[in-house]
Amino acid sequence: MLTDKERKAEILRILREKKEVTVKELSHIFGVSAMTIYRDIRELEREGEVKRKHGSVTLNSVENKETIPIKSCPICGKPITRSHPYKIIVEGSKIVEACCEHCGLMLHRNYAEKNVSALTYDFITEKPINALDAYYVVGSSAVPCCSPSVIPFVNKDDAEKFSKGFGGKVLNFIDAYNEIINRMNINIKSCCSPQQPVSFVLKDLNKKDKE
Repeated sequence: MLTDKERKAEILRILREKKEVTVKELSHIFGVSAMTIYRDIRELEREGEVKRKHGSVTLNSVENKETIPIKSCPICGKPITRSHPYKIIVEGSKIVEACCEHCGLMLHRNYAEKNVSALTYDFITEKPINALDAYYVVGSSAVPCCSPSVIPFVNKDDAEKFSKGFGGKVLNFIDAYNEIINRMNINIKSCCSPQQPVSFVLKDLNKKDKE
């Protein structure tokens, strides 16, 4: 059985030969679950090595790497390298991005009194979804960016399947927000500084623009 590092190196070798490959093909080649392959791909994507498109993956060209603008996450300061980062849209116009869903949820604290909507991307399909309607796996062993990890899904069944394989809690937006804020407050190991405890309540969603 290959280690994670060896499997990712082999994925890159396969892509150099085939140019494009599907997650299903990689899952069959390595004899691992599709979720494991998605985790590898997300890590390679964060490293700038590959890019995804609707179930398949290709190498990220040197030209693309050089032209990607590098922004810093307003929460942890890490460079935002994802092609589709977590976005908060403030008052329908201003867009603020975070490096991952962990920091994206924390970023909502800065706009608690504003009229906002938010956009994230399904972990499996990369399709955009309303972040307020998504399901999140919080605290799994898969840590594509900041810890504790927050992995978004449009479908609760997919989130539960992921949780069975990699651990973590399946939570809605409000519960995921409260989980991250409160866990940060008690100084668990994380990339960011602990914050004061803040809680969303259900009525807060009435203040948000639904997409």
